[in-house]
Amino acid sequence: MPKEVSGVHLLDSEFIASLQSEVANLQAKELEAENAKLSSQLSNCQCLQMEKKVEAASVNYNSSVEECKKLETSKAEREPKKVQAQTGYNTRTMNHHHRRYIALKVMYFGKRFYGFASEAHMDPTVESEIFKAFEKTRLLVGDKKELQYSRCGRTDKGVSSVGQVIALFVRSNLKGSGDNNGSPGEIVFNEQHEGEIDYVRVLNRVLPSDIRILGWCPVPVGFSARFNCLRREYKYFFWRGNLNLLSMESAGTKFVGEHDFRNFCKMDAVNVHNYRRHVTSFEIFPTDVRYDGDQLWAFKIKGSAFLWHQVRCMVAVVFMIGQGLESPNVIDMLLDTDRTARKPQYSMAPEFPLVLQFCEFENVKFTCSSDAGEALHRHLVNECRSYQLQAAIFHEALVSCLPISRDQSSVSSGKTKKKASHVPLISRPTEPSYEERRAKFNSKA
Repeated sequence: MPKEVSGVHLLDSEFIASLQSEVANLQAKELEAENAKLSSQLSNCQCLQMEKKVEAASVNYNSSVEECKKLETSKAEREPKKVQAQTGYNTRTMNHHHRRYIALKVMYFGKRFYGFASEAHMDPTVESEIFKAFEKTRLLVGDKKELQYSRCGRTDKGVSSVGQVIALFVRSNLKGSGDNNGSPGEIVFNEQHEGEIDYVRVLNRVLPSDIRILGWCPVPVGFSARFNCLRREYKYFFWRGNLNLLSMESAGTKFVGEHDFRNFCKMDAVNVHNYRRHVTSFEIFPTDVRYDGDQLWAFKIKGSAFLWHQVRCMVAVVFMIGQGLESPNVIDMLLDTDRTARKPQYSMAPEFPLVLQFCEFENVKFTCSSDAGEALHRHLVNECRSYQLQAAIFHEALVSCLPISRDQSSVSSGKTKKKASHVPLISRPTEPSYEERRAKFNSKA
């Protein structure tokens, strides 16, 4: 009996252990399933939160972009009003000012400019800088078309002037006549200077250092700086070197008088049909400037009007004569358009030494206040000193170079430099004649 009881107890113990093991396994599986479920719920919850965060960030970004666009639109709407208030163009607030028609004498150093006229579509031009000064000083009244603006000459890129003239309506401090023909502002017709705006001083304060107004003068309404000009004078500077000045003087006199200068210009057959111009004088004279054993000379050319690039073409041919490459008689041949109907191909003289010196008008006398005159004088003296300092620096560089003997100056690596062979002008290829250009233009039209 004891053995049997002991066996029963042993079986019960094993059974219970087995049941406990199964229960433990079931509990572990249930826990794993519950953990997996909870993990899945947690993951879904985090994704939802992230999506909400991303969505919120996107909304904030889009909102910021919309705000920026609104700010930019608002700024763009405000800026034209500011510009309009600062400039004389299309500004109704300036229309109540009196205005007067004046001529201004302008000087400029042309090296950095793409010509005088702003129609060149290249910046900077002298004209564009002058109109910026007009805008800054609020001297313009009404629309630009109502300014009746005119200029005496259209100097090329790099050309300078000490006598350019422009004319236009500007704001005035004086009382008008009340007769404005519907245009903005009453017009001042008298020639009074006292109490008027000091145009020279006001403009020179804001102009760049290489442009200055030299004087102003009231002129009649309808005055044209271009068509009322009686005479224009140009100067062209050059170093004498080994040029034959007597031959050059002889050649220059052949230009004097009225001639057809189509072989001494850049032909514009579309807009220009008359190439006859009257040259009143062609002189050659020395200046007081000397450097390195050479002397600076100048041509002084006067005439009623000049064609496009006429002065530079005339000077180029005279230089060929001074170098002994052409005879003075070549001038006669080129002026005879029946004999030489087509212009030979040749390069113009460089633009930098050319200066529009003077423009003459009837009853136009330029003036400026004593204060403006003194300030102008100081400025020009300082500019001259500045360029003298630059010249001194270049001279120091020159003397610092290794010495070169006269014999070595024409010899390099044992080889003598060959001079470029000169082809006589009359033997060169030619450009199309005026008639050929017109025929080509008409065929396209």
